[in-house]
Amino acid sequence: MKQTVLGNIKSQPEVLQRVFAERATFVDPFVREIKEHQIRKVIFFGSGTSYNVSQIAAYYFKHLVHLPAEAQYPTVFKYYEQPDWTGSIDPGQILFVGISQSGTSVSTCEVMEYGKQLGCRTLVITGDLESRITEFADVVTHLLVGPELTPPETKGYTVSVLSVYLWALATAHELNALSAGEYDELIAEAESFVADFQRVLDEAEDWYERNKTSILQSDRLFVLGYGIDYGSMLEAMLKVGEMLRIPTIGFEIEEFSHGPTMGLRPNQTIFMIGSDEAEFDRMLVFRGAYKRYTPRVHVVSMRDLPDADGRDLVFSHRVSKYLAPLAYTVPFQFVAAQGAKDIYIDTSVNPFQESLAHYADEG
Repeated sequence: MKQTVLGNIKSQPEVLQRVFAERATFVDPFVREIKEHQIRKVIFFGSGTSYNVSQIAAYYFKHLVHLPAEAQYPTVFKYYEQPDWTGSIDPGQILFVGISQSGTSVSTCEVMEYGKQLGCRTLVITGDLESRITEFADVVTHLLVGPELTPPETKGYTVSVLSVYLWALATAHELNALSAGEYDELIAEAESFVADFQRVLDEAEDWYERNKTSILQSDRLFVLGYGIDYGSMLEAMLKVGEMLRIPTIGFEIEEFSHGPTMGLRPNQTIFMIGSDEAEFDRMLVFRGAYKRYTPRVHVVSMRDLPDADGRDLVFSHRVSKYLAPLAYTVPFQFVAAQGAKDIYIDTSVNPFQESLAHYADEG
């Protein structure tokens, strides 16, 4: 049977449970690399969806592992950045992590090769263990997503987020940033959540169905995020732009108020990811203000909202802010894929035919 984007979206509960069950496959080599080489800094690289995952991964490693970490666009880093501007860290204690589901991303392959030239350690996570990117890695780990033959990645994103989260938990435990009890509690939370992920899909799809008319008739969509879910915002913007092909723009939530609000119109839609972070109360202030300019304001959250209505999506299975990104992109996957289907866009056809981002001879 031919794969579809919607089919991949709806397969996520099963896929995520398998990833969790087989986590030792990709977690153990990662933790061993950190420990054996006394890694002092981690730099995550990826393009597109993989860069968005890198943003969340860097957050995990700073906040859970207490290890310096950053997310970088590969080409920007190669030409304009350094692994350590202070020169105080031995290159062999800096880990370049390449995230590439296909393993054929030109920019990510090139930056991993660059990392090896600098003497840094290199590790990749990819769905294809024989792909180009593996040539430039000291350690190769398997992204257990299975085949995703449709162009826009959906299950690849959630599998990647879960994978880097499990990396962070295991590393934090190994480095004593998490106690055994804290680690066990977070692992149990993750296991329970992926076991109940069908509920996330059902609630997200119901939310899309009750709001699709105004969303699909909008002339512009804005996605706002903050904290850990800056990365979720980037992925939501990318997915909707790829498939629904309505102009979709993402902002850090505070920055949206510094100018872009001057262009707000009643037929524009604002999606706000209501992360359980320090900015949540500020987000509620913005929400009230934006509703005076457009009624199409939606909050996606796991925290209770004052005056919540049918435009909002508050997931019923509540988890910590660290795990919530697994859920927050799902409603945007439905906006993107089901929305495209509802307005007769064939997402399996890429109208841009130039092979610029990936090695053409490798798919």
